[in-house]
Amino acid sequence: MSGETHHSAAAEENKVRYRRTQSVTRAEEITKKESEQRKSQPDKPCHRPRDSLFSWSSGFDNFTGLVNWGFLLLTMGGIRLVLENFIKYGIRVDPVQWFTVLTGKGEGEGYPSVLLISYSLVPVMICLMMERALASDIIPESAGMAVHIVNIIVLVLIPMVVIHVKGHIFSLVGAMTVCFIYCILFLKLWSYVQVNLWCRAEKKQHRHSRSGRRQSITIAQLQNGREQEAERTANGSATGYCNDKDKVPALVHYPDNLHPVDLFYFLLAPTLCYELNFPKTNRIRKRFLIKRMLEVVIGVHIVMGLFQQWMIPSVRNSLVPFSNMDLTKTAERLLKLAIPNHLMWLCFFYLTFHSFLNLMGELLHFADRNFYSDWWNANNIDTFWRTWNMPVHKWCVRHLYIPVVELGYSKVAASVIVFFFSAFFHEYLVSVPLKTFKVWAFTGMMAQIPLSFVAKYMETNYGPRWGNMLVWASIILGQPLAIMMYYHDFVITNYNDVLV
Repeated sequence: MSGETHHSAAAEENKVRYRRTQSVTRAEEITKKESEQRKSQPDKPCHRPRDSLFSWSSGFDNFTGLVNWGFLLLTMGGIRLVLENFIKYGIRVDPVQWFTVLTGKGEGEGYPSVLLISYSLVPVMICLMMERALASDIIPESAGMAVHIVNIIVLVLIPMVVIHVKGHIFSLVGAMTVCFIYCILFLKLWSYVQVNLWCRAEKKQHRHSRSGRRQSITIAQLQNGREQEAERTANGSATGYCNDKDKVPALVHYPDNLHPVDLFYFLLAPTLCYELNFPKTNRIRKRFLIKRMLEVVIGVHIVMGLFQQWMIPSVRNSLVPFSNMDLTKTAERLLKLAIPNHLMWLCFFYLTFHSFLNLMGELLHFADRNFYSDWWNANNIDTFWRTWNMPVHKWCVRHLYIPVVELGYSKVAASVIVFFFSAFFHEYLVSVPLKTFKVWAFTGMMAQIPLSFVAKYMETNYGPRWGNMLVWASIILGQPLAIMMYYHDFVITNYNDVLV
């Protein structure tokens, strides 16, 4: 009975579809005939059924002129802001001043930042010596890994303790440089230790799996090998030369990689993930190298000029409205600060991830130049964080996310741990140099987790364009808001007595 009912319902549905098809076809025939009849009339008709271009049903999608109009309007607004800034503050750009700042203005006697950076070689050499000891089975695995853990944790704590205790002898630029270098060293040494641990484990497993009896070699195999070697020697003698470029470089195997040259190459290479054999180029492209060097020099001047001329006045003027919690003026200052901050961020991105890292890669023959992906097309927050900083993303996936998942945790838990780790170092790079221990950067990074769900909802329900707009909005507005909060707290913490 139920089968007959289902069959009759399907037949009825097919009849309805057939009638609809006939209706559409009949309507098109009527419209076509009506159009032909109208064209034959002597009134010279000029109208036909069509939608306005701004209607979704029109199918029109060529808005190139409006895009050009938007760029022109944005350019005119930017020029007006530049003129307003010059009229109000004059020319504040002073290359001599920023050169003095970058070379140690405000540093105490003996340049403590340089001394602290030089001291970073100590944990590096401790790490190398421990790896050599572990490779030679001089010390047990557990004791060696305990020393490694203590070593890299102390590496991160050193700037925190020294800058907090002796903060008055450090300049802001020097303290920021120290924290950045120590943070990079922490990530690189973590990778170095973990990769060597993988190699050591694989070597031990291979050693245990081998049979106690040596593998026998037949006389025929030995004779065949000798004949092949003699043939290669004869061919080399016949040609009279050997092309080094055609040689396949011999791979480095563990523990031959435990050498200072190998370690320091990795420390200078534009990557955070250690390998025994990095992909390398055959030559240095001089024209490419000169372009990157010019970009670095010019880019530093542009960033410092924007900072002096535009950023400093905007940040200073945000203090009073932010302290008084005047929401209207605070919003106005936030939007005013967002433009120079965003331009500086874009310049800093290009200067760092394209110019400087390509410069280092070219000098070191480092062939993997995947330093960034098309983050500007990201439709959600997750995609942005996976594409804008590829060295950090690769490190987090390889050394944190995958090991956590292999321990049995879910992917969501592993993602939360990665964000927590990233949030800690964002806070570390801001609070330690400023000697203002707040949690704004940490909170901002952890807020990316719920924001990613909002971005995915926007992308799913309203299209990828809205998800991309939310990503851009979080970048443009989130950073200046954090700057205003940190500047407010820094001034209140260090200059509250003067203000009162």
